[in-house]
Amino acid sequence: MPEIIAAGELLIDLISTEYTDDFRSADTYQRLPGGSPANLAMNLARLGRNVGLVATVGHDDAGGLLIEAVKEAGVDTTRVNRVAEPTTLILVTKSRAVSDFEPYRLADRFITAAQLDIPSGVRIFHTTAFALSKEPARSAILNGMEKASEAGVRLSVDFNYADKIWASDREAGLDTLTKIAAAGGLIKVSEVDFERLFGGAVTDNHAAAQRIMDLGAHLVCLTLGEEGCYVMHQNGAFYLPARKVEVKDTTGAGDAFWSGFLAAHLGGHDWEACARAGRGMAELKLGTVGPLTHKVSLEELLG
Repeated sequence: MPEIIAAGELLIDLISTEYTDDFRSADTYQRLPGGSPANLAMNLARLGRNVGLVATVGHDDAGGLLIEAVKEAGVDTTRVNRVAEPTTLILVTKSRAVSDFEPYRLADRFITAAQLDIPSGVRIFHTTAFALSKEPARSAILNGMEKASEAGVRLSVDFNYADKIWASDREAGLDTLTKIAAAGGLIKVSEVDFERLFGGAVTDNHAAAQRIMDLGAHLVCLTLGEEGCYVMHQNGAFYLPARKVEVKDTTGAGDAFWSGFLAAHLGGHDWEACARAGRGMAELKLGTVGPLTHKVSLEELLG
């Protein structure tokens, strides 16, 4: 039985094979399985955790390919549904800073309550702002999270807010984040996502994290790209610097970080160890083109 459930987008990423400034400048794109919750689930499985994915894909070749990919990684796919709508596609133009993306939203938004009957033994229920940006998935996931929280499951969210995903509806985004934080959630947000959501740059890491903690969060992890991360929890706060790595692919680095963080948390480690595990997992991803494909030792990440 899964100890962590990740709910949200399972989709096809078409990622430029070279770093460039925009779509017009990119000549070649590579097809890869993607979606933040799916990436996180596959990474957690590679870290030896029992993880299940809640997602919806189309009755098409792309949907079949995606289900096979996550299943081969060791993820429980019994809660992955298929619908008549085509599988969702994201066109990613790779950048060494923040990659540009263009979403073609289709099947991923059709997550239903029937997929969110969370079994006993689940310790963490994770989702993303992307998954929560469209109905009926938003209501289904939020209702599922509410029931899970009442049952003692810890909530987790990567609040990867983007105006083009939420149709610039920051009020709806803030309301959704507040609901998860108020239930004592673990909140991961990048400084870029924070700026998009709150309409201002992060000038003080502590103040930015405190703003989300004040909503009721159990922990806030503010990721700062090549600068590292700032973590605030109920008993304090700390900064963990990044280390120099050769960057081959930034896409999915945030998902890799949070998978390492949550794996260490499930393993009973303290928050600083969780952040170190996240950093180590992100370093592996940054040095790999496409998703990670091999088993990863948590002890190696913490070493």
